[in-house]
Amino acid sequence: MKLFYRELGQGQPMIILHGIFGSSDNWLTQAKLFSAHYRVFLVDQRNHGQSPHDDAFDYPVMVADLLEFIDEHRLENPIIIGHSMGGKVAMNFAVAYPDKLEKLIVVDIAPRPYNLEHYVIIDGLKAVPIQQLASRNDADAALVPYVPEPDVRQFLLKNLQRKAEGGFSWKINLPVIDKNLSNIGLDLQFEGTFEKPTLFIRGGQSKYVRDKDMARILEVFPMAIMETLDTGHWVQAEKPKEFVEVVEKWLNK
Repeated sequence: MKLFYRELGQGQPMIILHGIFGSSDNWLTQAKLFSAHYRVFLVDQRNHGQSPHDDAFDYPVMVADLLEFIDEHRLENPIIIGHSMGGKVAMNFAVAYPDKLEKLIVVDIAPRPYNLEHYVIIDGLKAVPIQQLASRNDADAALVPYVPEPDVRQFLLKNLQRKAEGGFSWKINLPVIDKNLSNIGLDLQFEGTFEKPTLFIRGGQSKYVRDKDMARILEVFPMAIMETLDTGHWVQAEKPKEFVEVVEKWLNK
């Protein structure tokens, strides 16, 4: 699948993969900072942003999409960064194709299965009366009972788009994501290890990466180190400058 992407800067290639319900837009602030030293590719994964919609939605097909992207753009030794679902794609890719990347950065997700907390978000998105929607404020109001946090609602509602003929539609493929959400909580889908430099960055207020996960991380990524920032799950959005500083300090070692 040919994925939509944005490109900034010059130098060694850096590919950034967003999480579920996200898009390349979510990483523009960080990408502009990275682009001073790197050729940054912000990718919309399938069923998200401006990339195509498809009934297949799991880690093997997203890994295949990433392989196609790297080969199509003839990218050599890229650095791959992935947050949440994007981190799982990046980990799966690194294990499956270790010779296709130089370094790996995984943001607030571990190589283990998860009971996803996103089901309530799916229920909230499905509760938005998309066909009758008159404004973004109406959509926000419909989400409040499911998602009380204003910043999370703002993030989710970036997936709304106005239609040329009037009204709204979703950029994300909500029915397919809903149907396949359990696939996104699965453990790594490829066997093996990635024995190259790997950085895990977690949010200290997030529950996604626990201290005890480090043992499993080192089994699969023996060169991994862990950094913790005082944030929740959306580490790079909550502290973008600090996030970029941690990444660049590690890359420059």
